[in-house]
Amino acid sequence: MAYPDDLLVDGERVVLHTHPHAKMLLGPVLYLLLVVAVGVFLAALVREQAWAPWAWLVLGVVGAGLAVRLTLVPVVRWRTTHFVVTTRRVLVREGVLARTGIDIPMSRIHSVQFRHTVLERVLGCGTLVIESASDEPLEFTDVPRVERVHALLYQEVADDV
Repeated sequence: MAYPDDLLVDGERVVLHTHPHAKMLLGPVLYLLLVVAVGVFLAALVREQAWAPWAWLVLGVVGAGLAVRLTLVPVVRWRTTHFVVTTRRVLVREGVLARTGIDIPMSRIHSVQFRHTVLERVLGCGTLVIESASDEPLEFTDVPRVERVHALLYQEVADDV
């Protein structure tokens, strides 16, 4: 079975499965472009030096390290973050090696809210706030199509009652 189907119990089905909004990837892509641009500029500066091959090696290692840390890690974090609404619960899973997760049964959800700024409205994302039996409301940021998710979640909560 594919994720998240392997987490479901009998009679439960997935209503929505999404990742955070792709706007989270804008910064990592810009960092990658900046690392490449600076690396190419510095490589061109030292090309006439006798020690240029060593400088290029160092630039390549540093550039690869920065690209992994500033681009690859956030992309993998984005890809391994799941927001799932099923007919019985809301599941959120994050992480690759060390995973964290939360399950909120529909019967424990008291209210569902959303908010988004003007920029988030343009991008089609926002923050989803779920109030359950816990002390603090749970906020999930960068939820794509947050109004649609809000409506779906509200429908599932109403159907559960």
